[in-house]
Amino acid sequence: MAKKLIVGNWKMYNNTQKASLLLHSLSEKVETHRDIEVVLCPNTLALQSLSLQVNRRQFKLGAQNCYWRDEGAFTGEVSATMLRGIADYVIVGHSERRHVFREAERDIRQKVQAVIRNGMQAILCVGETARERSDGETAEVVRDQLVSGLANITSEEVASVSIAYEPVWAIGTGSVPTPADIRAVEKVLRKEISVLYGKKAAEEIRILYGGSVNAENTTELLSVKGVDGLLVGGASLKADEFAAIIEQAFAVTKKDANK
Repeated sequence: MAKKLIVGNWKMYNNTQKASLLLHSLSEKVETHRDIEVVLCPNTLALQSLSLQVNRRQFKLGAQNCYWRDEGAFTGEVSATMLRGIADYVIVGHSERRHVFREAERDIRQKVQAVIRNGMQAILCVGETARERSDGETAEVVRDQLVSGLANITSEEVASVSIAYEPVWAIGTGSVPTPADIRAVEKVLRKEISVLYGKKAAEEIRILYGGSVNAENTTELLSVKGVDGLLVGGASLKADEFAAIIEQAFAVTKKDANK
């Protein structure tokens, strides 16, 4: 059984000093569990300094974004090549990248390829807007985003990808899809992975849920069949709450192992 993957996306919060203090606090509060993989994704400026501070047996580090070219005259960008050796994971296609910065599908799939090419794990985000949901287009939207994001990825390379389902309408709103809705999307994603890469890949790929995750709903979310982890936003900035989320993830994993 693959490890549960809990990812804390710190977004554009915490300068380098505050990020260091948060990591220090988390290192004291978070228990290390063999079956739980915890990834912290600070802003790019803080990422390198935290790489010198972090205990990699306790936490992995991730980047929130990257550029798909390895190098070149691209002022202001940070490439996957520059992140290599610092980050273990890179979030690609987060809804804020798609909808705030109008990131195109072409750029997202090229970023996935760049992350894998540089020896890191990609967390590909997919999810529908409120309008798409009300129009009954959720399955089509996540399927299209998945297929586009994985274009040109081989059956060997797909093992370096996790998929995060993060409905745009749920992020930061306090609203969360029902377990049945999340399960339905999970089944759509695994079915498409099976078509593209085979049954084994579909069974082994980790699918996360993201969107208004907190310590109160963690157990319910991780109890949804097929959900292998969580992409946590605001709650990951609070050391006590994020530690509680990780402990609940461990409890769910332990319960599943005893079934």
